[in-house]
This record gives sequence, structure tokens and C-alpha cells, in this order.
Amino acid sequence: MSGDRLAIEVSHLTKQYGEVTAVRDLTFTVEPGVVTGFLGPNGAGKTTTLRMLTGLVAPTTGTATIGGRPYRRLARPSSTVGAVFDASAFHPGHTARDHLRVYAAMGGYPDSRVTDLLDLLGLAEVAGRHTRGFSTGMRQRLNLATALLGDPRVLLLDEPSNGLDPEGMAWLRGFLRQLADEGRTVLISSHVLSEIQQLVDDVVVIRRGELVAAGPWSQLAGPPAVLVSTPDADRLAAALAATPAGDALHVETVGTGRLRVRGLDAPSVADLAAAHQLRIHELVIENTSLEQLFLHLTTDRATIV
Repeated sequence: MSGDRLAIEVSHLTKQYGEVTAVRDLTFTVEPGVVTGFLGPNGAGKTTTLRMLTGLVAPTTGTATIGGRPYRRLARPSSTVGAVFDASAFHPGHTARDHLRVYAAMGGYPDSRVTDLLDLLGLAEVAGRHTRGFSTGMRQRLNLATALLGDPRVLLLDEPSNGLDPEGMAWLRGFLRQLADEGRTVLISSHVLSEIQQLVDDVVVIRRGELVAAGPWSQLAGPPAVLVSTPDADRLAAALAATPAGDALHVETVGTGRLRVRGLDAPSVADLAAAHQLRIHELVIENTSLEQLFLHLTTDRATIV
């Protein structure tokens, strides 16, 4: 199993609770070798989808498979999928080592695996401390250690960056990147978009149980915009509209003497202004953030799949 590359495949997945449809005809694939963010507003259906992936909830229709198999048909689930959805699932009287030993025994893994993971996750020095005294960041590391006991090829992580300081975030980025580079499939559900932007390659975005976007988030965000500061804003906007590419441009006034231009790069904007003898005080490249993309996709009814 150690060399397998296992994709997560969700196909026409629907879950109904009486008259409420929590997930509706959801289809997406999470590829191995990348870190994928699973995003959506509260109540969008993320938790229900993750629970269907791990066999905790039965779908009404459709399928959710890991490496082509539903979770319940995996020969040894914890050696294929590492999933942690509850950051507080620790017995307060257990030490970090006790906690991992319990789960190792349940999965049939040796104590040596516990020691290895305590070292790998930077928990060796606190292995004998009771979890009741752990910070949120330490709990997140212990969660990851628990998920990795079976050396799984697929990781499902819910809010793994909660409680991490900047140093912890940098560590998590490097750690998850290493796991993905080993060919593992990493799916992260999170609400902290400013942090998750630094972690993920791809995104799956859902809204009201339906898919609105899936793919590399940098591609979904599109090319950067150009912010232009000019005392000739009206004349520049008119010149941009009159260009052969004018119909494909999006020009937005964002304040007195400021325009946001999409569809034309900064040198082209500068050249156009110079050709019309218009003054430019500043040109700034503005990349779309994951938060901006998320808000656009989940507040508008756009669908990009």
C-alpha cells in the first residue's frame, strides 16, 4: 500500500434528511500528489460529505470512493485513510503517548510507530504530559499523529490549522507538502481562508450542498488585475473601452482617480496611457486571494467546474 496513489472520487452524491437535502448531486475528484482544500460556508454540506466518505453516513444516492472502493470495503481502513474530524477527541487523563497507544492498539500497529510519530510531529518532549494541558496547536499535532498511525495514503483533515501560531503554520505547510510530494492524497476542510491559501494547490468549493468550483485555485482565480492611480481616470477608462480588446476588459472605478482593470496586463495599460498622453501615478498588480474567490463563488450563483 505504501506506494499506491489513491484518488478520492465523489459521483452524483446526494444525502437527504427527510425534506432537507444536505448534499445534492455532488461530483468531484481529489487527486493524489496535491493538497486540496474543501471549502464552503457553514451548512454547505462539507461535514456530511466527509462523513459519507468515511462511511459514517450512508448516501441517499451516488457514491463516494477512495481508490475506487467505498470506505466500508477497505481491507484495513486506517492504513488507507487517516481522518480526524474532532480536535477535542482526547481523554483528558491520558498523556499524548497513552492516546496514541490506544489508537495504535485498535489499529494493530506497534508501539514503535507511536514513538516514530511523536518524533515526527515534534511531540516527543511532551509525550508524557496529559492532554488536558495541551494548547490547541499541540492538539492539532496530536490529531495529525493519530491520523498517520497506519501510514495512510489518504488524509482527511478538518481545520488542521486552528490554533497554530505563524511558526506552527509554516511547519504545517511544509509537513503537508511533504506528504503530498510522497504521492498521498490530502483533503483539508477549513474556514480560515487566509491560512488555507498558503496550504492548498486545488480547491473544491460547495454551496448549499452543490458544487460551484473545483480545480487549481490559482486558475480559478484567473489572471491578476491592475490597479491604476491616475488623475485622468475617466479618459483612461474611455481609451480602454475603445481598444480592440475592449469588450473583453473589465474596468471598475475603485475610488477617486483609481481604476481596477482586468483583462490587460500592466505594461499594456501603461503603453495605452502613454499613447493617449494620460498621466499614470501608480500601477499595482493585484492577485485575487482565495478569500475573494470564495466570496465570489459562494455569494454569486456562478458555477466553474
